[in-house]
Amino acid sequence: MSAVSNTIFNNYLSAFGAPKISKYDTHKKSELRSTYNSIVKANKDAPWYLPVKDQEAKIGAIGLKESARNLRTSLAEVGGLDEEGAFNKKHASSTDPDTVSVDFIGDDNTESVPSFEIEVKQLASPQENIGNYLADDQVSLPEDNYSFDVNIGEMNYEFQFHISGDETNRSIQERLVRLVNNAGIGLNASLETEGDASAIRISSDSSGVSSGKETIFSISDDRTSKASGSVEYFGLDKVNSYPTNAVFELNGEERSASSNHFTIGKMYEVTLNELSPEGSPTTISIKADIESVEENVGHVIGSFNEFLKAVNSYTGQGIKTKLLDNELSGITGAYKEALGDLGINVESNGSLSIDPEKLREVAEGSEDIGKTFSTLKDFSNSMMKKSSQVSLDPMQYVNRKVVAYKNPGHNLSSPYTSSIYSGMMFNYSC
Repeated sequence: MSAVSNTIFNNYLSAFGAPKISKYDTHKKSELRSTYNSIVKANKDAPWYLPVKDQEAKIGAIGLKESARNLRTSLAEVGGLDEEGAFNKKHASSTDPDTVSVDFIGDDNTESVPSFEIEVKQLASPQENIGNYLADDQVSLPEDNYSFDVNIGEMNYEFQFHISGDETNRSIQERLVRLVNNAGIGLNASLETEGDASAIRISSDSSGVSSGKETIFSISDDRTSKASGSVEYFGLDKVNSYPTNAVFELNGEERSASSNHFTIGKMYEVTLNELSPEGSPTTISIKADIESVEENVGHVIGSFNEFLKAVNSYTGQGIKTKLLDNELSGITGAYKEALGDLGINVESNGSLSIDPEKLREVAEGSEDIGKTFSTLKDFSNSMMKKSSQVSLDPMQYVNRKVVAYKNPGHNLSSPYTSSIYSGMMFNYSC
């Protein structure tokens, strides 16, 4: 059963890709219990439907669910889970984002947040092995079962493969590349070509070096369980470039890190993108309140438009996009006049646009930002509720045929029916 589940889940990942995970995808037991109770309540009086056989409709239901989750996460990132904290989120600023990009990860209620100067001296880099360039003709190794060991940190992995008499260097190299990539052990393999010759390139996902070590991974077949000789023949153990740590000056003091992505003082999440010009450090700090408000508003409007775009992308695929479109139009219509006063306009296609000059004018003239933008908070709360509803039961937007209606007052709960095609494929709260 577990093998079947793995196959299904891997097929799902290959179709949709690994979803982005945020801190808002973690839940307490009480939240999970509340979600379960909501599913039971929503399904208690629902009629019985014929199973949906349309493959596009099933994929569309999963897509709607994922889009709704992305919308909820986006709204949560600007404080949408906390009405008091909505639109009070601080945003970090970098004077040179091409060199150093930054996000604020601290407490939005912190009154004083220090600024820092960073000068990048060296970027962290991964390890890269490039093997022997071999002509694309028959392999010189004898027919046999071969294996080699890959050591990464404290872990050791064995790879086994067979060489038959009619194979070529190129076919074996391509198979080894797939073998390494499919293993998912933090290594990436590819083929480098020069004319009619090819070599296997293997690089590490991680960068930097640990104390007392020069490499991140090593490859050998000295003590492997099958025939040896493949490592030397293909040159799998040849290090082309050794890993390096990032080196930078933080407020004039030299520091190092094993990655180009790290945190400072539990307040800033920093990414080093390129070397700093000589003597030109990058300053990271907190944006002014008005700039933060503008960014928060832009984030909310952009998230809504992305959700609307995702919904309409399923038109004609067995999904009742018109129904969801009308529901979204109902929400924007209820706030249209109030949003317009803030410089947020409802377009003819249902999307939202921002008049930046009017928005800044409103923000600069406000004595209480929270009160001024309370309408946008209410709009965000309505969209949070809608995203939760779509996540709980995306099948309500799929064209289905009713078999029978339940007997009122004598019905039984079937809590998982609403998620028969989509809910069980997610490791989230619904």
